[in-house]
This record gives sequence, C-alpha cells and structure tokens, in this order.
Amino acid sequence: MSPEIRTLDETDVADWVRALHTGFHLAPSVTDEEVAARRAAYDLARTRGAFDQGRCVATFRSMPRELTVPGGAFLAASAITNVSVTATHRRRGLASRLMAADLADAKERGEAVAILVAAEYPIYGRFGFGPATWVADWEVDLPRAALDPRYAGPDDGGRVDLVGVDEVRKAGPALHDRVRALTPGAIDRTPGWWEIATGERVFASQPWTEPFFAMHRDAAGEVQGLVAYTTVDHPWPGKLPRVDAKVRQLIAATPAAEQALWRFLLSLDWVTRLDTNHRAPDDVLPLLLGDPRAARTETLADFMWLRVLDVPVALSARTYGGAPTRLVLDVRDTAGLAGGRFVLETDAAGAGRCTPSTAADEPELTLDVADLGCLYLGDESVSRLAALGRVAEDRPGAVRAADALFRTARRPWCPDVF
Repeated sequence: MSPEIRTLDETDVADWVRALHTGFHLAPSVTDEEVAARRAAYDLARTRGAFDQGRCVATFRSMPRELTVPGGAFLAASAITNVSVTATHRRRGLASRLMAADLADAKERGEAVAILVAAEYPIYGRFGFGPATWVADWEVDLPRAALDPRYAGPDDGGRVDLVGVDEVRKAGPALHDRVRALTPGAIDRTPGWWEIATGERVFASQPWTEPFFAMHRDAAGEVQGLVAYTTVDHPWPGKLPRVDAKVRQLIAATPAAEQALWRFLLSLDWVTRLDTNHRAPDDVLPLLLGDPRAARTETLADFMWLRVLDVPVALSARTYGGAPTRLVLDVRDTAGLAGGRFVLETDAAGAGRCTPSTAADEPELTLDVADLGCLYLGDESVSRLAALGRVAEDRPGAVRAADALFRTARRPWCPDVF
C-alpha cells in the first residue's frame, strides 16, 4: 500500500522528529526535550508526514511569513522547511504529494507565494519554484586587504559597542523590522528565532556557542545595526597571529551603520581571516577593502526559491521601474494553481496593478510560473531568460519593457535560513 500523507497529531511528533533526523543525517535518537520544544513551536496543522505501516518516512512543514517585496510592502508567504524523505522510500512521489497538499492549502489560506531554501538545485523547479535570491560568501584575507590601520570607530558621532544577549533580545527585533522593510527578499523573524539566536532555546541536535554581539548606534543614540560573530584562535606560527572570525548575522538600517560594523570586524586585533557568511551578491564589503581581491568568493549560489500562487496579488504588491507600462503576461502552470493570462499596468510612481485579462488581450510575454518566480523580486533578467528560450516574446519590445519593469537597483537578499 502507498504511504499515507497527513498532518500530524500530538502522538506523531516524536516519530516525525526521528524521521527528520534521519533525512538530515543527524543522530537518529531524539530527546524528550527536543520533541517537547518542537511540539510547542510547530503548527501541527501545517506539519505533514508520510507514514508507512505506522512509521514516519517523510517530513514536510510550512510556516506563515511576511516577505518584503520591491517597494517595501510585506506579502503573505508560506515558508516551506524540514522537507525530507527517508532513503528507503525515495523515488515514490512522497515529496510531490506532500508539496501538492501544502501548496493547495497555502493558496486556500490566501498566501500569495511559497518560499523555501533549496538544499539541492534540481528538485524544486518541477513544483513551480524558481531561484529568486542569491547569496555570496567571502573569505577576507586581512593581511592582503590593504586596510587603514588607524581605524578607531565611526567619525560621524556614532559608535560601535559590544553588548550582551539581553540587549540583543531587547533591541534586535525592532531593528530587524526596520531592516527588513528596506530589504526585498527578507522575511520576518519570530520570537522563537530570537530565542534560538541568543541561546534562550537550544536543541540537543543543534549545539549553540555564544557569539560576540556588537551594536551600532548613531550620533542620536538610536540603534542602527547589529552583528553577531564568533572567533577561533589557531596556533601562531612564528609568533604571527592567526585568528579566524566568522559572521553569524549582520543587519544594518543605514549605510553608515553597515560600513561601521564591517570596519569594526575588519579591524579586530589578531584576526587574519574573516568569513562573511551569506551576504547579498552585491554587498558593499569588497569595496571597503583597499584591495577588493582580498575578499575571495567562497560561495555564489542560489538561496531562496519562490513559487507564485496568486499572480494578481503578488504582482500588485510590488513596485516597478521604467515608464508607465501595460503588459500582458501568459503564465503557464502545469499544477493549475496560478496559471492564466494577466494584465500588469504600472504608473509613473512605479505602483502596479495586475488583473486577469479579457479574451481580447493577446499575450505579449509567455513564461512558466517558475520563471516568474525568478523575476519576481528583481534578481533575474527577462532578456537572459528570453535568450535561453524560457520567456517567449509575443510582441516585439515586450522583453525590453519587462526588463525595465522587474529589475531593481540592488539585488534582493534573504538574510535568514528557514
């Protein structure tokens, strides 16, 4: 018999967590404390499993999130996570069945898009997802960075101070709410996120090491930025310092705060290598160095994938560039969730309005819903997808007009794994 797909009840949680551990190559045993913590944190109505003869063999979960879109609006999104299939049950369509059930529920709830972080690239395109944000990780070789050794903090009246977890818990959430409003691709952080990030909640399978926290305040004393980082001290060959620093998170509400926090990290005594962790691919960091080549790119990869579930709501939520435009889009969706023909109209201020088209409207661009996901936050080029044959130009000039509409001045960025 085919495994049963269903949402969880209270008695399923321990078995589901064991299956998750197995799928993610963690220790197969789970503690009662972890089961209790996950049961308290999860919405069981949005947590699914595949069960074969009473044993959980696949896991899937989604969460409500707000996604920042170009222009600063927050869009209701279904954030998908904890997707796993036990090795003994692969290639049986379990992930497809779990995804189909969750996407249908998300559309019914009115969540205009679904988002996820893909562990493997080839999996999610077939479900209508496209890579919507990318990340870069740099490893900075500080001895080669040609830094100004005299840096002693901001010269605009602001300051950077080391702070404790209590201050982070107090000021961090409000700061992040300001930052995410400025960052297309960012999502909201729950109280539980801050509990984990500050060590208030720890899972046995995810040990927590307390980082250093540094906070930037401007000349008026307002918190404008926050960084968390860890250090590792290696043996010093020939008495030469060799300390690594790794950024866990760095958020800033102003360019001055962002630069001050980077300069603080770059000027840490004894540190010879700085790992930036996931940043936007067009982050300012390399250009802060006297020699940008000292920031070696360790990772440049897709990160957050997006699947449109409601085309009119999603396209009406964001703002656009270029001149006022009317564009007819023919969106193909084999799953039947978001396909159709739509009219996107924008005004001189960049506001957009998307509605279903009439039968008289001829398509000007034809594309798959997954490619609409690639374009939605402004990261991808319509022209590049057209060159690949993934966007069809049904009216001459439509590709150029769409490129002007969708692209953004800075690349979107999702700071958080979820």
